[in-house]
Amino acid sequence: MQGEDPFDQGAGSILRQPKAVWATAGASVVAFMGIGLVDPILPSIAKGLEATPSQVSLLFTSYFLITAVAMLVTGFVSSRIGGRKTLLAGLALVVVFAALSGTSSSVAELVGFRAGWGLGNALFVSTALAVIVGAAAGGSAAAILLYESALGLGMACGPLLGALLGDASWRYPFFGTAALMAIGFICITLFLKEQPRPAGRTSLLDPIKALGHGGLASVATSAFFYNYAFFTILAFTPFVLDMTPYKSGAVFFAWGLLLAVFSVLVAPRLQKRFGSLKVLGASLVLLAADLLVLGYGNHTAAIVCTVVSGAFIGMNNTVYTELALGVSDAPRPVASAGYNFVRWFAAAAAPYLAPKIEEWSDIHIPFVVAAITAVVGAIVVWIRRAALTHDAEELEPKHATEDGITVFAD
Repeated sequence: MQGEDPFDQGAGSILRQPKAVWATAGASVVAFMGIGLVDPILPSIAKGLEATPSQVSLLFTSYFLITAVAMLVTGFVSSRIGGRKTLLAGLALVVVFAALSGTSSSVAELVGFRAGWGLGNALFVSTALAVIVGAAAGGSAAAILLYESALGLGMACGPLLGALLGDASWRYPFFGTAALMAIGFICITLFLKEQPRPAGRTSLLDPIKALGHGGLASVATSAFFYNYAFFTILAFTPFVLDMTPYKSGAVFFAWGLLLAVFSVLVAPRLQKRFGSLKVLGASLVLLAADLLVLGYGNHTAAIVCTVVSGAFIGMNNTVYTELALGVSDAPRPVASAGYNFVRWFAAAAAPYLAPKIEEWSDIHIPFVVAAITAVVGAIVVWIRRAALTHDAEELEPKHATEDGITVFAD
């Protein structure tokens, strides 16, 4: 994206796109909102369903566990039925399971419905970027920025929507998401034509085989440890802050805004100046320091550190995404699926383990563990830098832009 302004009002402007692109991008915003939607209402859900924090945190675990496994399925499905049908299938599943989530009478039901939601979200998000790039006007740069903006906006607005609707009842955010995704389903049905199918079909084992490449395996391993830290913040911090849905939603809205700004605007500039590996290593170490202050500071420090962590998470997400696609010769969708398959297991583990660690020790230790995993992620990058340097540090601007068109299902 270097060397051109996607916001320029010419033919390649991010603002001048077909209706199909806007319909898919709008649905993508709502899909990403689903990740942080439950953040502000986790304590309310625990109270309403008489559940413990570790039980409620399974909402994230079931969601991301299914998402991880679904990474092996999405390419298999989309290469056979096409992008449009895959998007619609994913949206339909989200509508059904989000609505069912709002009717739950027990935490076990809610966890199960969130698992179905995770499958639908994986099918949708893993296909949306390819569809946006294929339908966008003016080349891939504007399309990529539009997708990344949708990601950031969704991550920011999810907690806000959860707070606004959840203040009345913890059930309303689920019904609200179902309604918004139903609108997205209608828009894509009306405005998006079927996209060309890939020349070859993707098998279920292709993403696993791609992980045989040392560089890709290294990126996925580092991202696994990083994601543990990331989702400790996302899933465990709301219990530590112990705020009303409105206040918690405001905190995570600010967190999401920083994530979006640093992902889309700051990270590419820092990469260009210092190189991807240096930016990633420094950001992971700073995230670790932030987690320690979050865990041991007072309530005000915890709020500030939660918000600030969005900056480091935004940078890490961007760099990891580019590394995952630039380091191996596997087709981008296949490399992305293998990478996401590994890292989302940590997103499933952290929400469950963090409350358990608190039960076994005290409230500080989950953040110590998360800080250690962030540092381990940085160590993996440093040890494996030789395998990553060629495609990470020396990415040409055009190459980096093209590699940005990856699947990022946060």
